[in-house]
Amino acid sequence: MNSGYFLIAGLIGYILGSIPFGFLYVKAKTGRDIRTIGSGRMGGTNSYRAGGIAIGILTAVSDFLKGAVSVWVAGWLFADKVDPLLLPWIVTTGGVMAVMGHNWSVFLKFKGGAGTGPNVGWASGVWLPMLPIAFVVMLGLFWLIGMASVASMAMALLIPIIFAVRYFMGIDPTPAYMIGGIITCIAVGWALRPNFKRIAAGNERIVGPRAKRIAQKQQQAS
Repeated sequence: MNSGYFLIAGLIGYILGSIPFGFLYVKAKTGRDIRTIGSGRMGGTNSYRAGGIAIGILTAVSDFLKGAVSVWVAGWLFADKVDPLLLPWIVTTGGVMAVMGHNWSVFLKFKGGAGTGPNVGWASGVWLPMLPIAFVVMLGLFWLIGMASVASMAMALLIPIIFAVRYFMGIDPTPAYMIGGIITCIAVGWALRPNFKRIAAGNERIVGPRAKRIAQKQQQAS
């Protein structure tokens, strides 16, 4: 019977994760297909590029909630039905599958985003302080470096590290969240491969405050 709980949690997470909010919001506002714009991804950064700041923020919040709701629903459904030591594994399954659904959406022919929003979402749903940590880390890196891919990968790496610290300190009863973080880190990294290639080639997109600083320096130099 326990395998059924994992299956249900995973299915809920995958379906929620598959909802392409970026695609829907950009389509509703502009009539354009976000897959033909910028990186072609469904996340907040490309939604901002395709539909403006309000659409970008709305997409980012919606993607975050996909991951958070996946773990909250799994916890709510199964908290009184399974061993307390098994519940974190079931909850984590829901969160991990939300990331998988976002990156490989059944509604978009198994294409999607990089998984950053639902990744931060499920981790915050498990441990709420992950949200302000992600906000500071990602916003800080975005301001300094101007590459959303770097900020996303940094947070993807930080999530399993934080959960590993909590596990080895005896705060978390099982390594479930740490293992889940490792899996989603790999999923995010896999989706960001084109960005890593552009970074290595020196032609990754620079956006935000750093892009403005670079433009100002170029104007002053000329």
